[in-house]
Amino acid sequence: MATAAHALKKWEKVREFTLSLPGAAEEFPWGESVAKVNKKVFVFLGVDDGSHPLGVTVKLTDDTAHAHALTAPGAEPAGYGLGKAGWVSIPLEPKGSPPVELLCDWVEESYRAIAPKRLIADLDGR
Repeated sequence: MATAAHALKKWEKVREFTLSLPGAAEEFPWGESVAKVNKKVFVFLGVDDGSHPLGVTVKLTDDTAHAHALTAPGAEPAGYGLGKAGWVSIPLEPKGSPPVELLCDWVEESYRAIAPKRLIADLDGR
């Protein structure tokens, strides 16, 4: 079984990658960490204080990636109606949760769905 400590390491790596994307900024509306680009949220990182299970919520507009994300243990369409727009909540603590590399791919896809073209060009130029 994946431990909370292992999930926290994974969460920290995903957060670090998220904030390395062009124009990404972390904010804390509702007491939770989110990453925004151009004032729009592209990933919900939740909280890392142990009050809720660690996880990430990303917008996946590609049908294949979206379906794949939903196969992760405990993954589900995001609440508050966001699931209908392609948002998926992926918990990091269950056994078999996705590896960091895949989570970062999904974060990048979510970023590409929301970021302005000029920032996507910056990303592609890296």
